[in-house]
Amino acid sequence: MAEPIESEYFNWLCAKVLEVRSPIYKDLMKILYETEFVWNVEGDRNRAEDGCELRLGFLRNTSWNQDPDWYHQPCSVLEMLIAFADRASFQTDIPVKDWFCEFIGNLDLGDYRQVSRSDEGYIRDILDALVWRTYDDAGHGGVFPLRWPKRDQRKVEIWYQFCDYLDDRGLI
Repeated sequence: MAEPIESEYFNWLCAKVLEVRSPIYKDLMKILYETEFVWNVEGDRNRAEDGCELRLGFLRNTSWNQDPDWYHQPCSVLEMLIAFADRASFQTDIPVKDWFCEFIGNLDLGDYRQVSRSDEGYIRDILDALVWRTYDDAGHGGVFPLRWPKRDQRKVEIWYQFCDYLDDRGLI
């Protein structure tokens, strides 16, 4: 994140889901930002596109001109989670920050307010399980763990995992 636009963009993303000027979770957020969101279920392409769409919002809200090298990079896990928290908020009226915190908690990353070097490998393993869908069939290890799964969540696009999660939690 040596480029000024990337640094400002990263801070803009963090401000969407963290308390302003809070150093808490910044190290975790950097790891999420540095991890590419790879979609391997067709419908999850939409989640990657939603994440990349945040860049357009950033450019509209700042004085930066579009930088083609930066703008066309792959979607990060951080971007996907923030964009999805925004969609979840729209569907449920639960605030974006609350959804993002729930996602982080569901991924067992909630205790990483400060990240040490020894934590990084564990965090990257969790993110690999998310990206490559090596979590269990009930979604444990992913963003939307279910108590009573009706189908293998590893084969379900993230949007429908969310719908199953809402149903499982009695939110719909």
